[in-house]
Amino acid sequence: MGQEIGRAAFDADDVAEFERRVDAETALCSRWWRDGRFAGDDYVVGHELEGWLIDHNCYPWPGNQEFLKAAGSSMIVPELSRFNFELNATPQALRDGAFTRFEEEMRTIWRDCVEIAHEQQGSPILIGILPTIRQEDLCLANISPSNRYRALNDRVLSLRGGRPIHVRIDGRETLELTHEDVMLEAATTSFQVHLQPPRDEFVRHFNAALVLSAPLVALAANSPLLFGRQLWEETRVPLFEQAVPISDVAPPERNRVTFGSGYLEGDPIACFRENSRRFDMLLPMLQDDPPESLSHLRLQNGTIWRWNRPLVGFDAQQRPVLRIEQRVMPAGPSLIDMVANAAFFAGAAHALARRGVPMERWLPFEAARDNFYHAAREGLPALLHWRGERTTAQALILRELLPLAHEGLAERGIGQAERDRYLDVIAVRVQSGRTGAAWQRGHLQRHGGDTLKLVADYLERQRSGMPVHEWDY
Repeated sequence: MGQEIGRAAFDADDVAEFERRVDAETALCSRWWRDGRFAGDDYVVGHELEGWLIDHNCYPWPGNQEFLKAAGSSMIVPELSRFNFELNATPQALRDGAFTRFEEEMRTIWRDCVEIAHEQQGSPILIGILPTIRQEDLCLANISPSNRYRALNDRVLSLRGGRPIHVRIDGRETLELTHEDVMLEAATTSFQVHLQPPRDEFVRHFNAALVLSAPLVALAANSPLLFGRQLWEETRVPLFEQAVPISDVAPPERNRVTFGSGYLEGDPIACFRENSRRFDMLLPMLQDDPPESLSHLRLQNGTIWRWNRPLVGFDAQQRPVLRIEQRVMPAGPSLIDMVANAAFFAGAAHALARRGVPMERWLPFEAARDNFYHAAREGLPALLHWRGERTTAQALILRELLPLAHEGLAERGIGQAERDRYLDVIAVRVQSGRTGAAWQRGHLQRHGGDTLKLVADYLERQRSGMPVHEWDY
């Protein structure tokens, strides 16, 4: 959800001035890109991981303020609700040992989180949508005490004319409801992988990330339940897209949570210009920073949640950098599962981006977008468009994308042992069909739909450190 802001209320003058500054900073950013000012001589990978806090009865525990205070770490920060938090990792150069270091750091931070939460009579858990979350839990009494979150809620409702938010999800079952605030968004936690390719390769890598969104969401699916209903394999997708709507009638590409409107063609800053043109200024907080900080552009971009979005920032030498945030993967089921997902994405994206014929020539954007929603809904059995034919996500991953991921990681110098450790996890999970979503559905079937037992057993197996394909019921 990004940085804190100084206040929670704005007027028309704030909005107009904020928009002017966003446009000026976007123009500056575009000039820097044309002039070669952006850093871009190495590959860097990073991530953000969102987690839940639960009590001993396996219900959400709104204790993140006490938890964060006890943690006292800049790597552990608040999220929208009082029962969520976010973990950050040290970015790694994409070379041999990168994913091993990721896993080691994640395990260290996670052990600290477990110890801190236990001292406060709670537990952290990594799962896309918590099966025991209830609609009444998602209320403003459980919003984190932050100007940013209050302003987000107030601005969305104001731009909607005060109308409640309507959600309808048709999957294995159907769920339809109305909600009075934006707190439904807090039910969706994700594992966001950041990839910073060299400047001259950014556009190809970004388009590869779009193409890979469907197989990624299929193999990582871990959110089949919401409010007792079995819906999509990755129900985060339709829920998040409907949780913060400004309009009930806008086309999908004008939704603030969207797959986007097309591939990048040559100028990645065009995405920021489109953000200014298409979307209201949701948090128009005026900053005292100089235009060169791009603070208004970055704040505006942080309120548009494309499933793949370019992010602009600065490196240690204060050079501007552009990175890709891949947002389609949920949190969980285990740490090694998530590191394996990141390795698969980084390797396959690198290999696809380096292919002689750009994938945009043989997979239209509309097909890539359709693939994504089919895969989020149906998981590994989903039929996807690929090279002029239809194939299941499962077959595509095993036949073509896993070899590509090995190829891409090898080209970046990732050794055989490290590649095998993580990509073998993907291979066995996909071959067996045992994703986190499949495990949850199987557990419900075996135990009569008991979501309390589901969460308890899930947490026990997550703590074992085993990948999900090795979990029993």
